[in-house]
Amino acid sequence: MQENKHLTGTLIFAVFTAVLGSLQYGYGIGVINAPQKIVERHYARVLELDYPEKNETEKEEPPAPATVTMYWSLSVSIFSLGGMVSSFFVGWIADKLGRIKAMMTVNILAIIGALLMGLSPLGQAHALVIAGRLITGLYCGLASGLVPIYVGEISPTALRGALGTMHQLAIVTGILISQVVGLEFILGSKTLWPVLLGISGIPAIIQIILLFFCPESPRYLFIKLGKEEAAKKILIRLRGNYDPTKDIAEMRKEKEEAASEKKVSIIQLFKSPNYRQPLLVSLVLHISQQFSGINGIFYYSTSIFSKSGISQPVYATIGVGVVNTIFTIVSVFLVEKAGRRSLYLIGLGGMCICAIVMTIALALLSHHSWMSYLSMVAIFLFVVFFEVGPGPIPWFIVAELFSQGPRPAAMAVSGCCNWTCNFIIGMCFQYIADLCGPYVFIIFAILLFGFFMFTYFKVPETKGKSFEEISAEFRRKKHSPRKGLKVTEMEYLGTSSES
Repeated sequence: MQENKHLTGTLIFAVFTAVLGSLQYGYGIGVINAPQKIVERHYARVLELDYPEKNETEKEEPPAPATVTMYWSLSVSIFSLGGMVSSFFVGWIADKLGRIKAMMTVNILAIIGALLMGLSPLGQAHALVIAGRLITGLYCGLASGLVPIYVGEISPTALRGALGTMHQLAIVTGILISQVVGLEFILGSKTLWPVLLGISGIPAIIQIILLFFCPESPRYLFIKLGKEEAAKKILIRLRGNYDPTKDIAEMRKEKEEAASEKKVSIIQLFKSPNYRQPLLVSLVLHISQQFSGINGIFYYSTSIFSKSGISQPVYATIGVGVVNTIFTIVSVFLVEKAGRRSLYLIGLGGMCICAIVMTIALALLSHHSWMSYLSMVAIFLFVVFFEVGPGPIPWFIVAELFSQGPRPAAMAVSGCCNWTCNFIIGMCFQYIADLCGPYVFIIFAILLFGFFMFTYFKVPETKGKSFEEISAEFRRKKHSPRKGLKVTEMEYLGTSSES
């Protein structure tokens, strides 16, 4: 296939450099879990509160003082709060500075956050860790939008899905790295935990240096700045010896359409019927990613592995992280063969079945010990199905569903939705799990079934299609819907030249 020849060294280098931001995002998600008890005890010492050490006769850690628990919960959740706030500014900073300069600039936040956490033992540790987590969250909210925008705009059509999946691959790799280096004999110790939190700034420094050698998005240069010749040169640099005429023609048409409409703000994105259908698809896909139950699976995994007789359940949990990473890599190769919509349906359907199996196994765990092994199998398969579709696809499909004009605003809204759902799950899941017990996954099974039906009826296939062809998918008339699809309002996407 001729398009595959466009996977050049420059393109690989640019994508690798961009997803270093996603790696920091994943590291920020996972790093806070491993040293929890150690950091809580440090908080207690700083606050001069009594927190006794675990005795050899005790099976479980003594509960932390209520004040320490409050500060710890804030240390964890404020990361998502920072992401929620900053994700609204993705579109503004992407258009104001350009994709490359924006990624460079926001790394300042990552470095400041890392320094605050790394130096926290020198001051009021709880305040410095919370401040560092907030600033790191602000960075990750911006990076989680900027990276998919940049990667989507520099990728050839035939490779856009595979390269878009690299964002999710970098996230799960970051989570896995944080799990491994967070082991007590590596960095998760009483003396080295500040280093564990602070090294998240290293990828930021590396990325700033490498970004100097990365090309700006050709779509941004031509459509936003009107630099056609510069865009041609970068296209050739990114894709090798090829004729950029077709891509330039597509961009020119998109530029003309963008010029015929006003700049699309977030408010206009919601008000305009032109963007209603693709925006609905984008938001539901991001909601389905977070409300799929994947965080619940990670929450339950360690306790289930413990009940299964595994002496070191933390290593089994790391095993889940390894499976998570491996099947994200698998999805890189599948996404351009099977298509986005097909993989999403397979992922949601498989997760729904696994959630039902998980519920049955957990409910019968006290009666049949072998049910713990069925739970383990369900956990691993749940993760596999998640990374086949719902894990990577929402991050890059939004960039495919919108043209250049509304894309930054759409990415900002979708990113904020993702972060908000992440925050809700983080704050509420434990209470729901305590209330529902083993039946908590029935809730996720019902949600997954609903998301499956929505995807089947509403989500278009974007594999191998140009932005204009994807737009046409939504612009179909009401009297000529696809077979099996009841059309209510189809059917506009990213252009308003017909309105």
